Amino acid sequence: DNKLIASGSRDKTVKIWNMATGKEERTLKGHTDWVASVFLSKDNKLIASGSWDNTVKIWNVAMGKEEQTLKGHTNSVNSVVFSNDGKLTVSGSNDNTVK
Repeated sequence: DNKLIASGSRDKTVKIWNMATGKEERTLKGHTDWVASVFLSKDNKLIASGSWDNTVKIWNVAMGKEEQTLKGHTNSVNSVVFSNDGKLTVSGSNDNTVK
């Protein structure tokens, strides 16, 4: 029943799209380099985004606000995912680590 989709871009933003209308709902700004990966939680409440700025950001979809920045990678973050229960965020990086 997902009605939203998220995309990341070279313009350093995450965009939230309405799948039914094809229209952009919101633009999330906060990364300082390309956004390489995004993942929308099953309940459509959170987005995780990974960037070439070496961070993962957690976003509140309804508010359009950054809730948390996760640091620790020393190279670009190219993959992000929430665990099935939504309690963990996992990221993969060009620094050859998974966190």
